[in-house]
Amino acid sequence: MQTFNVIDVETANADRGSICQIGIVHVRDGEIEDQWKTLVKPETWFDPFFVSSIHGINEQDVGNSPTLPELHGELHSRLHGSILVSHTSFDRVALERALKRYSLEQLRVTWLDSTRIVRRAWPDKYARKGYGLKNVAKDFNISLKHHDALEDARVCTEIVLLACADTGTEIEQWLSRVNRAISPASPKTAPSVSREVNVEGALYGEKILFTGTLQIPRQEATGMAARAGCVVKDGISKKVTMLVVGTQDLSKLNGYSKSRKHRNAEKLIKQGTHIQILSESDFLKLMNVSNPG
Repeated sequence: MQTFNVIDVETANADRGSICQIGIVHVRDGEIEDQWKTLVKPETWFDPFFVSSIHGINEQDVGNSPTLPELHGELHSRLHGSILVSHTSFDRVALERALKRYSLEQLRVTWLDSTRIVRRAWPDKYARKGYGLKNVAKDFNISLKHHDALEDARVCTEIVLLACADTGTEIEQWLSRVNRAISPASPKTAPSVSREVNVEGALYGEKILFTGTLQIPRQEATGMAARAGCVVKDGISKKVTMLVVGTQDLSKLNGYSKSRKHRNAEKLIKQGTHIQILSESDFLKLMNVSNPG
């Protein structure tokens, strides 16, 4: 029977380590056994945009909440030694980054990306696109209050259980299945320094845009993104799903604190477009997770 845990987090700003909410669902023998949610005091700044347009959690809300070091023991007792599922690797990056920020021991878990399950469970529909949590939930008539950590974790749980049931695949079997081709006919290209996209990449279907100055050469960043399956875009549009923010040259911002691409991305998010905003360090961590070896 299926036994695993699911996690989702919300962050105070574009730094994935600025966790301000955690939601966890525990599944035992194919049934939801327990659910747990907590606000987290991130001990860093809250981006007003995230408060108003993403999750609604502000600095006052978390004023009396525990910090991550104070929650470390609870997370360890709930998750240690388990299969831990998240929808995309963003939550994994966030948790690992936050723990590293406090020099805390990383959780000893086996991570499993549910988007990779979805793409293989229903390849005719999701192999190339449409595997975001909101879209899959809508397709399966699963109610979702998006950007609440426990709600997202619960919906992810229901989707994984559906995938296991529909395919007859145990959760342990998915650990190896997600590392194989989506279908036998899938190309196995793995570009490193070009924009040729790896259709088997963990992030295939994502459209990524860079803004600001990166610490690594832009060509190298482009190659990493393409190897992970991302299409690299030159300008902001509703098709963009990830914005990576490098160092901003204040002399070129005309009095703004964010670049034009960054500001326009936030406008699109307010209009309902789903765009993840990442710092360069979080992008690099995401690439390490998505391009193992």
